[in-house]
Amino acid sequence: MHKKIIAAFALVGLAIVAQGQEIQARLTVITPKISTQVDKKVFQTLQSSLTNFLNNRRWTTDAFQPNEKIQCNFLLSIEQELGNNVYKAKLTVQAARPIYSTTYDSPIMNFLDDNVTFRYVEFQPVEFNENRVQGNDPLAGNITAVLAYYVNLILGFDYGSFSIRGGDVYFQKAWNIVNNAPESSQISGWKSFESLRNRYWLAENLNNNRFALMHDALYSYYRNGMDLFYENEDAGRNGILNCLNFLNTVNTENPNSMVMQFFFQGKSNELVKVFSKAGAEQKNRARELLTRLDVTNGAAYKELR
Repeated sequence: MHKKIIAAFALVGLAIVAQGQEIQARLTVITPKISTQVDKKVFQTLQSSLTNFLNNRRWTTDAFQPNEKIQCNFLLSIEQELGNNVYKAKLTVQAARPIYSTTYDSPIMNFLDDNVTFRYVEFQPVEFNENRVQGNDPLAGNITAVLAYYVNLILGFDYGSFSIRGGDVYFQKAWNIVNNAPESSQISGWKSFESLRNRYWLAENLNNNRFALMHDALYSYYRNGMDLFYENEDAGRNGILNCLNFLNTVNTENPNSMVMQFFFQGKSNELVKVFSKAGAEQKNRARELLTRLDVTNGAAYKELR
């Protein structure tokens, strides 16, 4: 049994919802830049097929009750038709975690992957084999490889938020997908040399012992932080401040890492609210750490005065 804190859990949906195994995913395909001459029914079929793929596949060996399923959203924006049924797209991935004794959902992932190229022919099978990630056609296999990669990251962050290093097996699965990813001249995002911030580097950071404190930070943020707020706000803030101290150590030893940027995406408003009622000393320390660690949202943290 996958033991979790049971709470009301509702996430703003995008389009299709199916009953699933470990996750309850909402996936939408949109085509803002595709010619009107293209038959849009293909994308409706793709949307349905990918939704079923996400929700009906068994991703773990644990049993999940309906109210334990991880809520997540996937938005696949088709940006370009490259010919021969090949499309270039952007994928937004969002997932949330219920907070103990509340109806509040805290983000565990809010990420935009702007480099997803794949082939899709209407009604073609949507398949994924973790032992043969690229399947028979690398371009056709790339879309399921990308989705499986992010599902495993979602599982890793979720499990890791309830027990220290609890998500390691899923981070390792994501790393396995990277190491066996589909290869084609049109596919990118899986290789270290292609970018400093891509699927390769995120999985690498999460599996590299140089970033071991990231896992302590994850647990401290949720289990020793957010989950304590209902009963003891000061204890909850201390847990989150400990998380920030862990992250500060990671950042000092590994400046400008991808996983640091990834961790903070979608959390700035939450963090401002957490520390807005803190005492002066705690608030000042939080502001100091947050403006250093999450430079992108530095202006938001200046409100902590």
